[in-house]
Amino acid sequence: MQQEKMAAPCRRMASRSVLQFLSSFSRTAVRNTATRPFSSTSVRRAVLQTKDVTDRASAPWTLMAAVCLQRLPVITADCSPIEERFKQLLHQMEQERSLLSDHELRLLEDAERMSRKQADDYDSDEEDGHGDQDIVLAQDLEDSWEQKLKSFQPALRVKADVDKELTSPERCLANSLLLLAEQEVGGQKLWLLPQTQWQQGETLRQTAERALASLPAGFKATFLSNAPCGVYKYKLPRALQTENSVGIKVFFFKAVLSDSGRPAAPNPSLLWLKKSELQRYLKPAYMMKVEPFILEL
Repeated sequence: MQQEKMAAPCRRMASRSVLQFLSSFSRTAVRNTATRPFSSTSVRRAVLQTKDVTDRASAPWTLMAAVCLQRLPVITADCSPIEERFKQLLHQMEQERSLLSDHELRLLEDAERMSRKQADDYDSDEEDGHGDQDIVLAQDLEDSWEQKLKSFQPALRVKADVDKELTSPERCLANSLLLLAEQEVGGQKLWLLPQTQWQQGETLRQTAERALASLPAGFKATFLSNAPCGVYKYKLPRALQTENSVGIKVFFFKAVLSDSGRPAAPNPSLLWLKKSELQRYLKPAYMMKVEPFILEL
């Protein structure tokens, strides 16, 4: 009978779960040492984080870098009607409030001198040392300037034949242009920003510079940053997915054209397009990622 009474507390102690025992141990530790409590929630969170890291390692992405090469406007854009009216208003206000320039003061002095010469009581000795010298009047200078202006032929702002040539970087001089290259992706040819695959040991910017250098035209450009301005990722079809690659991530880097190199012949694999013309050549999903960082300057 005494053995049965002693066995009952032991059975109750053995029926306690391990988790309850650890919880009571953690509460005791908090009261005694003021350390962080041990709970099953932290264990579960650590297991999930480990699983997430394992999933990332088992599903890598192929990295690529592309260059967003822009040719900035060469000439000023035509003014809109409201801009033209505002420009005329500013010119009128400036002319009304401005002082006379040195040339305008000289015109008044010449007119006054001529009026004195035509007077009956004119005395040439009264002129300040100019009596025996040939005086070049300001009006004579204006006439010579007018002749030079008539002989000057400014370049045409619009060249219809060049503007229709999409492969020329000299088209649409008043607009900002973007370079597209025809590249083969997944067995089909697509119009994309010039891109290439990242190689071990180089930065993404160096990859973008290599993509630009691989073009046959030999463009020279100035890269604006070491950080990408955008990213586009997509998964490969099931048939093309492997253990080492399930998709592709493309990082875009902005650059400005500094020297077109003037290729001898147009290259049909390269296009210089305005922002409004990109939708005809780019896929909608790709266009959605590219459009935000393309500025109409």
